[in-house]
Amino acid sequence: MACSVLFQVIYRFSPQPCSPLMLTRSARRNFCTTMAFSVPSCMFQLKTDPLTGNSEWVVVQDCPGRNPPPPKSLLSSTSYLDMLNDSRRNKVFHEAINKTITKPCHVLDIGAGTGLLSMMAARAMESNTSLKCSSSGGMVSACESYLPMVKLMRKVLRLNGMEKKVRLFHKRSDELRVGVDLPSRADVLVSEILDSELLGEGLIPTLQHAHDELLSENPLVIPCRATIYGQLVQSSYLQSLHDLHGCEAHASDGIQLTPSSLETVISVKRQQYAMHCDSISDDLRLLSEPFKVFEFDFSKRPESQGETEFQIKTIVDGTVNAVISWWVLQLDHEGKLFYSTAPRWINAHSSGLDVQTDSSGDSNWCDHWKQCVWFIPRGGMPVFKDEHVFLQAVHSDTDISYKLRNAKLSRELVHELPEGSLILPPERTAIYGNKEWRSMMLTAARNALKGKSSPLCIVADDSLFWTILVASLSRTSNVISFLPGLREQGSLYLQAVAYANGYSMDQIKVLGRGTKVLTLDETNQRKVDLLVGEPFYSGNDGMLPWVNLRFWKERTILDSILSDEVVIMPCKGILKACAMSLPDLWRSRRCLKQIEGFDHSTVNETLGACGDCLDINEASCFPYFCWQCGETEELSEVVRVMEFNLSNPISSCSGKTKVRFTKTGVCHGFALWIDWVMDADSSIVLSTGPDQRYWKQGVKLLNSPVPVSAHRSSEVGESCSTEIEVIFDASTGELTVKSAFT
Repeated sequence: MACSVLFQVIYRFSPQPCSPLMLTRSARRNFCTTMAFSVPSCMFQLKTDPLTGNSEWVVVQDCPGRNPPPPKSLLSSTSYLDMLNDSRRNKVFHEAINKTITKPCHVLDIGAGTGLLSMMAARAMESNTSLKCSSSGGMVSACESYLPMVKLMRKVLRLNGMEKKVRLFHKRSDELRVGVDLPSRADVLVSEILDSELLGEGLIPTLQHAHDELLSENPLVIPCRATIYGQLVQSSYLQSLHDLHGCEAHASDGIQLTPSSLETVISVKRQQYAMHCDSISDDLRLLSEPFKVFEFDFSKRPESQGETEFQIKTIVDGTVNAVISWWVLQLDHEGKLFYSTAPRWINAHSSGLDVQTDSSGDSNWCDHWKQCVWFIPRGGMPVFKDEHVFLQAVHSDTDISYKLRNAKLSRELVHELPEGSLILPPERTAIYGNKEWRSMMLTAARNALKGKSSPLCIVADDSLFWTILVASLSRTSNVISFLPGLREQGSLYLQAVAYANGYSMDQIKVLGRGTKVLTLDETNQRKVDLLVGEPFYSGNDGMLPWVNLRFWKERTILDSILSDEVVIMPCKGILKACAMSLPDLWRSRRCLKQIEGFDHSTVNETLGACGDCLDINEASCFPYFCWQCGETEELSEVVRVMEFNLSNPISSCSGKTKVRFTKTGVCHGFALWIDWVMDADSSIVLSTGPDQRYWKQGVKLLNSPVPVSAHRSSEVGESCSTEIEVIFDASTGELTVKSAFT
């Protein structure tokens, strides 16, 4: 059957940006790795089972004769809602559009989303002419490639009576053709295809094609300019995210993940990482004033490549661990309307350099745009006050990179990753370099191996640390390491560091696959003495904490080959919860009503909004670093909700407990996480709670914030406790959270 098939890779937003591909906003801002394609009247999505890692195609849009109907929350894990709740963004775009579109013209909106900018443009034309847009020679063309968003945009246009005023194309902009789709080249481009790095959503290739094929000569473009700024900083936290060799030098535990001759055998990807840098301001030492990096004029065809080098004068002694960057948009051509992603410590009057901020001066928290961090390799570069350092910045179509050097260095302080380097996420790198974490793992391993002469150990997840640890501590052990995500790369890494850690690769067998096919034939008829995991599965770092219960599923599959005295670590997981004040996060996900005069209420259920503006189901849990969620406060004690007994096969379970408030405030939801108990005595517990910066928690937001009190004699309308109930479905890995205030 001949059909047109659209493939899109959709990434969940994690602390690290996605590969520099030309993707839609929905692709860049999803939370999990999926793949979607459409055929006429149907929409399919590749979904991954969190308990097995297996994937299958499922229908997510109606097909003729298909029953039951598709799920309604396809877009609930994207950042569309956060973006639409960004009042600063909405206001400044609206002002710029009204200021720019003063007569009938052809407006093109690329990456239209819900159609907000398109509707603004259509209304601006109406208000600036006595004739209606459709009869005045003016028109608005909008293109959006992501089918679920196209369907949603049609609903929004219909709700606002603008379906005849905006022509919507379900295409990428580079598929539009003048004379076929568009009657003429566009006079005005309104678009917002920007990520935290500015370029990562394919801004440059999109503008190049638009200028070449879709726009008139000397078009008006909104936004019209962007400037990227940077600042040199010192930060022990940022260093921990990439300098594993330097951090593990302080561990002194005998395990060498990065031996002295192989310092970069484990590395983080050389790219910019999106992060809420205000959250680490107490750990930052600013080593320079802000400086301009690149300026882009969107009214002209941009170049694919750009390079600049300049001197930066340091203002204090220190060690440069990172370059923090942000951007400022100029929305209008006169230079009066701005939007900035600068951190809060930036002030336009703090230095001689004109670091323009946005028009409103408002610094409301949002999650769809953050600052970016570029790590300086190894332990960073020491500098002295008033020293001049040289920074080279290079941009490609989709990203920006930096090289740093000073007068004492004959070459840049940068390294190309050697072939074979194992790439890990920054948070996992930091965990592997954390002295306390390593110490707990070491103690647990020694206790488990005590009295075992030649144990057979299975490492069920992607834990390199456990594989090396067991093989190093017991030279007579045999280790089967699954490494389902790291696979051959993980195997090559283990070979590279074997000599430094004193084990033989004859001890280790890497399968590079899941557990379902393992038999006694592959264990030489031996049963397993030790089953371990961190748990850590490559690619799951940005997901909800309970996806790591995959370890429980793996343990269950292996049940028949486990010995009667098998030691399982972790032996249990304890789901914990805490009531939280999260005003910034809640505002970013609240129900939409009127946005600059345009009704968006029809998108709330699809985008997973919270709020009491309409009858919708309770919000789902989403993964967040709670400490990066703007203003936050713990309002209750930490409670134990339920226990997952990993020593037994996986089973559905539930838990219910009362949460008493210890502070008076406004509760916006709950943070949930799993503490992993490594030993039967519960003496070694690895917490992944909000006070731990390297793990994401699951956040369950309330439909409506609830005033709470720490006192029993609370005022009318305040709650002094709540009951939280959690149900775990072993067949799907889903965790359902409910709460009731009293």
